[in-house]
Amino acid sequence: MALYDAPVKTLKGEDASLKDYEGKTVLVVNVASKCGLTPQYSGLEELHEKYKDRGFAVLGFPCNQFGGQEPGSPEEIETFCSTTYGVTFPMFEKVDVNGEGTHPLYEELKQVADAEGHTGDIRWNFEKFVIAPGGKVTRFSPVVTPDDETLVKTIEGNLPG
Repeated sequence: MALYDAPVKTLKGEDASLKDYEGKTVLVVNVASKCGLTPQYSGLEELHEKYKDRGFAVLGFPCNQFGGQEPGSPEEIETFCSTTYGVTFPMFEKVDVNGEGTHPLYEELKQVADAEGHTGDIRWNFEKFVIAPGGKVTRFSPVVTPDDETLVKTIEGNLPG
């Protein structure tokens, strides 16, 4: 399956399509509201705002598989993200990123190695994947912050045009 063919729904449960992001650079992140890494939402929003007019988007996928750190309903997640961190980037329905019920998008993404050579299971909330136009994927550890120089250079180096 191609990355852009994976079926997705918005946080509100409406059908959506990743094909809307084909030709753009996207940063796919499994997010959680009650994690020690949750403050990364601020940096993710800053990246989204800085580059959105240049063909870039952050795509958030809530996940409750790590310590039950995303227990909220879609409405609770949306309210938390918008009021606490001012999130405006697209958020999708809560998904599994590991195990038998792994979302098809993450089945594809997990095949890519990060800088340390890690492939396979997502290790924790806020693991990041930069998908360049054309589908090339670069994987980053959850502890890599949104302002990390390597992450920012990867985004900037893959912006369309």
